[in-house]
Amino acid sequence: MELALFDFDHTITVCDTYSRFLRRVATPEQRAQAWWRIGPWMLAYRLKLISAGCIRRRVTAQVFSGRHAGEVAQMAQDYAREHLPGMMRPEMLEQIRWHKAQGHTVAVVSASIDLYLQRWCDQQGLELICNRLEADAGRLTGRYADGDCGPHKVARIRRRYDLSRYLRIHAYGDSVEDRPMLALAHERWYRGKLVS
Repeated sequence: MELALFDFDHTITVCDTYSRFLRRVATPEQRAQAWWRIGPWMLAYRLKLISAGCIRRRVTAQVFSGRHAGEVAQMAQDYAREHLPGMMRPEMLEQIRWHKAQGHTVAVVSASIDLYLQRWCDQQGLELICNRLEADAGRLTGRYADGDCGPHKVARIRRRYDLSRYLRIHAYGDSVEDRPMLALAHERWYRGKLVS
């Protein structure tokens, strides 16, 4: 039995799907305030003064706090249907198909959110480990239900899978957050290149 673990943004896709989704669902008021509320944080991130997880949590809180959960879920379904297909790397889709044809367990492990990833993974027949937005009385809180998956991918993988059962593990990633996940694997792919 073998396991294949794939990061999503910039690994399976050619871009960051979460930031594009955030821009689509942000209200006009949120977009108008973005520079003042998010701009300094984005600058700090680009200067490598704060982590991807830190900026992700900040922007998630800004865009989703108080929003109607059902409305955002519908936007996510539309986004998955209309926009995600055009963001895929054909060679990575082919790699996923190859793993599935071999009978491997294939999972997407992502810091993006389930509202659009779950639909895409279900269509592909893939398992999913990712962030989930917290809701209370039908409204989003702006927080993640189980904390940010990004820096805790390995813990989530270990919680979901008994790694000792797999003869071989394959991992695909593109960022610093993916390196611990890659370290779990026998075969590691970083930014499209096999690494030792």
